[in-house]
Amino acid sequence: MVKLTRRRKVLLAVVIVAPVAVWWFTPPRAMRQVADARDGNVLDRRVAVVFSANYDVSLAGIERFYHFDIHKYANIYRQLVADGLLRPEDVFVPEEAMQEELLLVHTKEYLQDLKDSGKVARYLEFDAVAYMPSEIIDVAFLRAFRYCTGGTILASRLAVKHGIGINLGGGYHHARPDRGSGFCIYADVPIAIRKLQKEGLIKRALLVDLDVHQGDGSAICFAGDDDVFTFSIHDEHNYPIPKARSDLDIGLEGHVDDATYLKVLRDNLPTIIQKAKPDIIYLLAGVDVYAGDRLGHMDLTSKGILERDMLVFDEAVKRKIPIVMVLSGGYCPASWRLQYNTVRKVIETRGRARKTEQDEPKP
Repeated sequence: MVKLTRRRKVLLAVVIVAPVAVWWFTPPRAMRQVADARDGNVLDRRVAVVFSANYDVSLAGIERFYHFDIHKYANIYRQLVADGLLRPEDVFVPEEAMQEELLLVHTKEYLQDLKDSGKVARYLEFDAVAYMPSEIIDVAFLRAFRYCTGGTILASRLAVKHGIGINLGGGYHHARPDRGSGFCIYADVPIAIRKLQKEGLIKRALLVDLDVHQGDGSAICFAGDDDVFTFSIHDEHNYPIPKARSDLDIGLEGHVDDATYLKVLRDNLPTIIQKAKPDIIYLLAGVDVYAGDRLGHMDLTSKGILERDMLVFDEAVKRKIPIVMVLSGGYCPASWRLQYNTVRKVIETRGRARKTEQDEPKP
């Protein structure tokens, strides 16, 4: 790693901080209304959507070279508003996850490691981060992931209360108690489960992980825990290698099509729900199973992905089990729109599509 002098660190900090500060104070108008923690509106008393402008990351355009599209969260939110499915005031805005919440899953030593730029760069698989001061990394990257984690906690509470919680972020299923991995820093779903268990809102949980990559971090977080069932359908030959052990792993060969994938899910999900007896279900709705994804090697279509997600929602709703959707992976330009399709469908079929004032017909 190139060693930076103090002078170069200061210059780099200025180059990065300036555009971050500009973005911070002048976000798009629709996003300004979701910047502070607050309650929203539950659509048709069933569907709660969680999002914060603080999920977004802006590093003078450097983030565009990152494998993971951190802007997809905001893209989905803006499209929901533009299409009249949500008003900004409908959105539930989370608080940043606090240290004591992170410690429900992560070790003190690991959280201290996040002050090491080189280690964070490895966890995020983003070499440019290694050259940034840790203070900049915390504000520009880690803070966003803490807000996403707070979003998963909030979406979980709302799901328990109303039925469906959708966090327009989260699903960092490679993060382990003692380290990050695969673009994942905080294990937001395990943290949310431990938080709700501590609050007495749930006892048992089921993770339905449909990302193309196995949820190894989640499996490790809940190893030996009979109250949490981890289920992963993934590409057997893709990252991570070696795999961890979930309660049920179904490793598929590459280039699986819609029909094959959906049959596997249909054949297993009802039995798993019956066995797990969950108080809450988490859908990790990664779209890197899409045929055009550069890090996945499956051949699902947009129609197949939508049917996949709705199958999980339908099984949960039919059994009156609260369900939380988090986004997880997706590494092609179409990723945000694929996940938008699912959120839109859930709002249209399980909530109520709301029109903004400008969409109302003139008298």
